[in-house]
Amino acid sequence: MTMQLPIVDFSAEQRELWGRVVDLWAMTKVRDVGQIRATLHPDYVGWDMSAPLPHDRDTAVRSVTGDSPPLSEHELTPLSVQVYDGTVGVVHYAYAATVLPDGAAPIHVTGKWTEVYLKQNDTWVMISVSGRPDASVGR
Repeated sequence: MTMQLPIVDFSAEQRELWGRVVDLWAMTKVRDVGQIRATLHPDYVGWDMSAPLPHDRDTAVRSVTGDSPPLSEHELTPLSVQVYDGTVGVVHYAYAATVLPDGAAPIHVTGKWTEVYLKQNDTWVMISVSGRPDASVGR
């Protein structure tokens, strides 16, 4: 399998999966807890590699809602979007985002992320993530 970075020509399956990633970031801006929770598999486990241990679905939802700083803008760059047997999807991408901490100046963050999805009832459900912000965060 040859990969082109960034991917220019998505197949229909790749477009659908990448669309799910884009939609999830849009949901994060809206901060709808129920909607975000519904996109994550009940047995989801992810790892922000800046943290010492992986996290569960509830922690993932809290990380983008509640007291977490809201997201004001973002840009996503797909690096690899793969679909396996129409049921498993793996997406690697880079991101740039601005978050708005309460009472503080906006913070611009960049990083790389990997997301794993399972297709259930014609919907891509996230089962895992892994990644971290780039080392230059906060500078």
